Amino acid sequence: MSICIKCGGELTCDEIAVYKKMVNRGSMEFMCKVCLAEHFDVSVDFIDRKIEQFKSSGCLLFVD
Repeated sequence: MSICIKCGGELTCDEIAVYKKMVNRGSMEFMCKVCLAEHFDVSVDFIDRKIEQFKSSGCLLFVD
C-alpha cells in the first residue's frame, strides 16, 4: 500500500501512474490526484481526464 506524501491518503494504481507520468517516472513517493491537482493548480477533473487520455493512448504505466 502506498500513501500520499502530502495528505497521507491511500493511493490507487491510477494515482501512482499519473504521478509517475506527470512528475517523475522514477519516483518512489507519490501524491493522490487531489494533492497533485493542487500542486499543478488544476482541477481534479483535469487529472481524471489525463488519466483517461494516458490509458487510451496505451501508456504502460496504466496497466490494470
